[in-house]
Amino acid sequence: MRSIWNGAISFGLVSIPIKLVNATESHAVSFRQVHTEDNGRIRYRKVCELEDREVTQSEIGKAYEGADGEMIPITEDDLSHLPLPTARTIEIVAFVPADRIDPLQMDAAYYIAAAGAPAAKPYTLLREALKRSHKVAIAKFALRGRERLGMLRVVGDVIVLHGLLWPDEVRAPEGVAPDVDVTVRDQELDLADALMDTLGEVDLADLHDEYREAVEEVIAAKAAGETPPETPAPADGGKVLDLMAALEKSVREARESRGGAGEAEVRNLHGRGTPKETGAKKSTSKAAAKKTASARKSTSKAGESKGAAKKAAAKSTSKAAEKKAAAKKAPAKKRAASGKRSA
Repeated sequence: MRSIWNGAISFGLVSIPIKLVNATESHAVSFRQVHTEDNGRIRYRKVCELEDREVTQSEIGKAYEGADGEMIPITEDDLSHLPLPTARTIEIVAFVPADRIDPLQMDAAYYIAAAGAPAAKPYTLLREALKRSHKVAIAKFALRGRERLGMLRVVGDVIVLHGLLWPDEVRAPEGVAPDVDVTVRDQELDLADALMDTLGEVDLADLHDEYREAVEEVIAAKAAGETPPETPAPADGGKVLDLMAALEKSVREARESRGGAGEAEVRNLHGRGTPKETGAKKSTSKAAAKKTASARKSTSKAGESKGAAKKAAAKSTSKAAEKKAAAKKAPAKKRAASGKRSA
């Protein structure tokens, strides 16, 4: 791999001669601009607007445009003599835990190679020190015309330099988050947690650029004079307006796609490590409690009703007995009265 920058790493009083090599490459399919009528190439020509003629690359330099439109020429020699210690040095300024680095700041990545045998020992020393400390090095360096912030970390047996954006280059996320009040229920969080567990992990090496492959198929078909393949229209699953229904369906489909059987386990978010009751179990227990309370209440009322019925029956029996006694007394009185009249 061809180096893009030669310099040294400044590690206190230790200097490590190194070379930078691009750690990534783009596999994107590139297109040319053409005239649609005859497929003629569209080219951009560099023209001097004062002389109205095309100029070669050797005639082109750099200049800074002032506020009044004046062009101030800047040569490569001017830039090479900048009063910066980082002009040809990656200057380590601190060592911090890796989780202190915000992924939003991550930029391009470069492999750092030791430049020659004398650099092997200090290179290995820095690599092993980074490994043992479980930290990353924060550094400043100059590349492609400007000073940059960087992070050095170990990948296998190689030190990698990640370019970092300066903190003031990361925009604040003002006005991005929803500006309405939303309440998320525990049951919804439990289902989302179950969906995350069902989807599980993935080996990033198994992922590939399907869009690029599809574009290459289209190009190959057209080059062979064939009809390009078309992507089938996705099945219309309908709009799911109920968030809980959408989550439950997602969990079910995720399990089916991974060959799972049965319902996904929905675990409470509080205490991920221990199994918790599902939302259904909670609902069942609540329903059972309500049912028990209702049954007790009904039993109590039934008991009260039964007691009242007994009292009413006793009262009714007592009244009937009194009426019966009164009925017996009445004939006796009549017989006594008739006896007196006959005497």
